[in-house]
Amino acid sequence: MAGRYNAPRMTIAVRAARLLRQFSLIHLLAMATALTVVALAADAAEQQLKLPRFASLRSGEVNVRTGPGVRYPVEWVFVRRNMPVEIVAEFDTWRKIRDYQGTEGWVHSSMLSGRRTMLILGEVRTLRRSDNGESPAVARLEPGVIGALQQCRSDWCRVEAGGLRGWLRRGEFWGAYPGEVVK
Repeated sequence: MAGRYNAPRMTIAVRAARLLRQFSLIHLLAMATALTVVALAADAAEQQLKLPRFASLRSGEVNVRTGPGVRYPVEWVFVRRNMPVEIVAEFDTWRKIRDYQGTEGWVHSSMLSGRRTMLILGEVRTLRRSDNGESPAVARLEPGVIGALQQCRSDWCRVEAGGLRGWLRRGEFWGAYPGEVVK
């Protein structure tokens, strides 16, 4: 049989290996695409939260910078974990925050938590058993006490501070907007 060309036959093992490589590459590409879409959606969802809004400091040491990036100098350092701050602007993964005294600066979003907290201001405040000014006192909270903000309705908010739970009037602390509903 002169002139006849016999192409080498591909073994089943070689075919299987090629298919597996192709499948693995396609599978990895699909996973990478899906993860990218999820990450972008999460970032977009966070970016769509209204401004200003309250958050809290995730760490006991947070660098506050003059601008949104590590190339900007640190202007000061917050050293109170869970302190409530107000997010007033966003740029990429950076958030411009304001503290209870009105001081502003930029922090990385990883240093903030969505956990709502409150800070007692002014004078000693009475933590009440229920949302009524005549309700018995649970504790007296001094200025500077930080607690968890659990719920707000009308003029009263349910908080937890030092392991004690009770109600405070909205105007007795910093960390919630007038009329804001916190669940």
